[in-house]
Parts: sequence; C-alpha cells; structure tokens
Amino acid sequence: MKFTTILKRLWEYLRNYKGQFSIAMIATLVQNFTSAIEPIVIGLAITELSHNVVDIVNGVPDAGINYPYIAWVLVLYFIRGLGFFGGQFIAQFTLTNVVQKAMFDLRNDISTKASRIPVSYFDNHQTGDILARMTNDVDAITNALQQSFIQMVTAVLGISFAVISMLVLDWKLALILIATMPLSYVLSRYILGHSQKAFQKKADALGDLFGFTQEQLSGFTEIKVYGKQADTVKEFEAKNAELRDNGFKASFISSLMMPILNFVSNFAYAVVAIFGSFAVIAGSLTVGNLQAFVQYVWQINQPIQMMTQLSGVIQSASAAGTRVFTFLDEPEEYQGEITDSLPEKVAGEVVFDHVQFGYNPERPLMTDISFHVNPGETIAVVGPTGAGKTTLINLLMRFYDVDKGAIKIDGVDIKNTSRHDLRKHFGMVLQDAWLYTDTIRENLRFGDLDANDYEVQDAAEIANVDHFIKTLPGGYDMEINEEANNISLGQKQLITIARAVLSNPDILILDEATSSVDTRLEQLIQEAMDKVMEGRTSFVIAHRLSTIKNADMILVMQNGNITEHGNHEELMAKGGFYADLYNSQFDDQDPADIHMSY
Repeated sequence: MKFTTILKRLWEYLRNYKGQFSIAMIATLVQNFTSAIEPIVIGLAITELSHNVVDIVNGVPDAGINYPYIAWVLVLYFIRGLGFFGGQFIAQFTLTNVVQKAMFDLRNDISTKASRIPVSYFDNHQTGDILARMTNDVDAITNALQQSFIQMVTAVLGISFAVISMLVLDWKLALILIATMPLSYVLSRYILGHSQKAFQKKADALGDLFGFTQEQLSGFTEIKVYGKQADTVKEFEAKNAELRDNGFKASFISSLMMPILNFVSNFAYAVVAIFGSFAVIAGSLTVGNLQAFVQYVWQINQPIQMMTQLSGVIQSASAAGTRVFTFLDEPEEYQGEITDSLPEKVAGEVVFDHVQFGYNPERPLMTDISFHVNPGETIAVVGPTGAGKTTLINLLMRFYDVDKGAIKIDGVDIKNTSRHDLRKHFGMVLQDAWLYTDTIRENLRFGDLDANDYEVQDAAEIANVDHFIKTLPGGYDMEINEEANNISLGQKQLITIARAVLSNPDILILDEATSSVDTRLEQLIQEAMDKVMEGRTSFVIAHRLSTIKNADMILVMQNGNITEHGNHEELMAKGGFYADLYNSQFDDQDPADIHMSY
C-alpha cells in the first residue's frame, strides 16, 4: 500500500476532529513563522551594533551604542519568543488530543471489523499476527502521528519560511542553496525506496514472531510433555533471526540518509559562507543579514536532519498502516440478500436440502447432504476425524455458506436471513471451553446479559455445576484468570453448558460437550442435558456413542457425506459402519484397526 494512500486513510480518522486539527496547524504556522523571523530580528541588532562599532572606531562625534534601538529589538525578540513557545504548546496539546481520539476510533473500527470478518479468515491467519495488527501496529501509527507529525509539518514549514526569507535578503545567494535541495530530495527518495521494503519485511517478521510466541505460550504444557523445548527454541531463534536481519537491513539503509544529507548540507553551508562574505565585502549584504543567512542555512539543514531521523519511525508506521488497513479492507461476511426473517421463536424444524459445500471450491467436501429434522428431535452426528461433523454445524450456524442446495429452519432458507437473526436462536457448547477473565457469574451471564443472579444460579443448578462453584474460593464471584487454569477443564466445560442453558435457545448444539469430563460428571451432564434438550431441537456431535443411544436420529458421516442414518437400534441391526464404531468402544480390538469417532 502506497504511503500517500495510508495518509489518506489516516486523514479519514483525523478529519473527524478537524476543528482541533486546524487549531494545531494554525499554532504550528505561528510557531514556524516566529522561528523564521528570529534570524532577521537578531540581524537587526547585529547590524546596528556593527554600525555603532564602526562609528566609534572612526571617531564619529557622539558615536556610541544605540541602546534604545537594541532594547526595542530585545522586546521584539521577547514577543517573538512568546509566539514561538505559545504556538508550540498549543500545537502539541491539540494534536495530541486529536491523535488519541482518532486512534480510539481506529481501534474501535478494528474491533468492529473483527466481529464482521468471516470465520475463514481466522482459519487461515495466526491469532498472534492478528493481535499484532490490533496492538503493535496501531501503536506504531499512534507514535508516528504523536511524535513525528508535528515535527514533519514543522520541518516543511521551517524550510519554506527559511527559503522565502533568504530570497528576500539576497535572492542570488539563496539560489545557490536552493540548487542543492533537489539533490537532497533525489538521494532521500532513493534511500527511502529501498528501506521501505525492508521495513515492511520487518513488520511482517514481527507479526510472525508475535503469532508464533502466542501459540507457544498457549501450548507450553504440551511442549513440555512431548519434550519439544529444544525444537521450539530452535524455531523461535530462526524467526527471531529473520526479524533481526530485516530490522538491521531496514535500520542500516535508513541510517545512511543522515550522513549523506549532512554532507550535502555542509557543502551548501560552506558555499553560502564564502559567497556571503564576498557580498558583505562588496557592500551588497549587511553583516546582520549575512548572520541571518547563515542561520537560515542551519534552519534548513536542521529540519532535513530531523526528517531523516524520523524516517525510520515513519516507515515503520507506513508498514504498520499497510497491515492495519489491509485487515480493515478484508471482505466481510457475505450477508446475501435478506429477503426473509425467522420468527421470534422457532419450532426447530431443520431441513438440509441437497447441500453441497467445500472449503476449497475445487475440492468439494460435501456433495449431497439431505435430511429432515422435526421440531424437538435430537440428532446425533458421528463419524471419524475429518468426516465433516463440525462442518455440518458450521453450515447450520452460517459460519460458511453452502455452495449449492439450501438449509431451512421452519421452512425459511437461512441464506435469505441475517446471520444475527439466525444465531440468536442457537445455543452452542463447544469441545474447547472458552471463558474470559471475569467472575464466574459474569461468564455464565454471557449467555444472557440481562439475566439476574437467581436465573444465573438456576442455570448452574440445571447444568449440575452449582455445587462445584460454591466450593470455590469466592463462589460465583471468583475471578477466572487470564489462562482460565485456576479451575479444572471439566468445570470449565460445565460452566459453558450452564451458559448455554441460560441463553434458553430454540436449537441446541453440543459439539463433544462431554469429552472433557469423567464418567461421573458425564452422567450428571447427561441428566442435565436430557432436561435441557426436552422439547428442543438438538444436534449432538458425539465421541462416546453410549451417550447418544436415545437420539431420535443418528447421522453417520464419512468423507463429508452421510453414509448411514437412523436410530440406534436400526443402525445396529444393519451391522454397518456405525455398528463397528459402537462395538469398538466395548471390546478389546486394537484401536489402530478401528476408525474411532472423534
């Protein structure tokens, strides 16, 4: 993404506060104007003093230092100083306010975007890299705007005012300096063109390292269990080395700018000093104006050096901006044409009508899925790993849209409804129990934010988790830590089940809901689930086939398609794949010879 494009995108956020931004720019203009007239003001005093000294040396009658004039110049210099420091303070204060508000809006947009982006994006990108875009990259942009924007504007205005002042003082001498400026520009563009690519690679390498580190911290127990510490360290070192190399290359190329531009600036400084001295001797330039001219050379060189120093920060921000706005430009979940809506309460009739789907359109996973679920029925989905069980649920929840065919709830094609309208009818308990850092009470209330304490406790009792919660320190007010490892995995699973109970869904989905609990807890959960599923359409992805014997219909999936369907007795009588699966859990056959459900 081009730097100018990133600036335009950032301006979309800054212009929401264009009143304060305009004040900052006006204050910056005042600051630079008062800075530009400083050499002229000092030059007035120096010129007057030089004339006074010459008169005294030449013995001019009544010659002396013109103190009233010098005092007037000092007053003028003091007023100029007030304008300079006042403008600097107002510019920094107002711009800081604008930048922080604009970045607040940017973070909100990123958060909103994350909730609208399709599940497939998160399937194909590291969580750590996404977090790096939301945190590190936004911070890089904030720092650049906060620390560099005013300085860059000041540098441009400072150079402009200095050039104008030099043209007024002596346009011939000014042209000598101006002639060197294109050389500085060409060299800067050449260096920036090469360093920007390195900074982009550095930002990508940092995101990759961030993602890898996040994964390793999340799975540090497994790393220790399988003795993969050395392999992990080796891979980290490789990614760290890549970041080091890209960082060195970016910083080195960027650092070449200052010495090269300093050489050009010093050359210009020497030329101006020599030709200016000749002009003073010739009488076409006063001593004070020569001093002002030399000071203007410094006022041009100093901003150029400052811009070179900030080039690294700006290029890092540019690379970060590319990553952030690329994320914001990702296609959102396709809502389709919303032509229908589900009623406030659905009966729970579900129909899969010749559904075809593939994560990769060229390699379809499901070729023809059809089945009918009556309201209130319990449907179990079983099959080996990769058979498409979770994919079936993903399609039902519209995490993905079908390629062909239709999925209907109470006769309404879900593709014609909004995802929000659809998902509010579902309650879901996943195999991976997810809790956030807050009290157990608030984690339960996530299922219904309007639920009172009595309803929260009632849901916990139904899920048979109330007793466990009350034995914990603080009970319902105990706070789950960031890793959610201060309670057992089984307790986490029970809490997520209670959360689903509290949401009171029309259709319930249990994805391996009892896989993380022991046999005794499984019995308690099964009893609770029987109560919850009563009169409610339920889909159960089962690992322990003994828990689904009472299901109204069992779908057996293999390679993305339904190969058998019926109730437990019917499937056992067929003696097919389901019967093999079921019997394998109760005999002594070698597990390697059995395609176990997962």
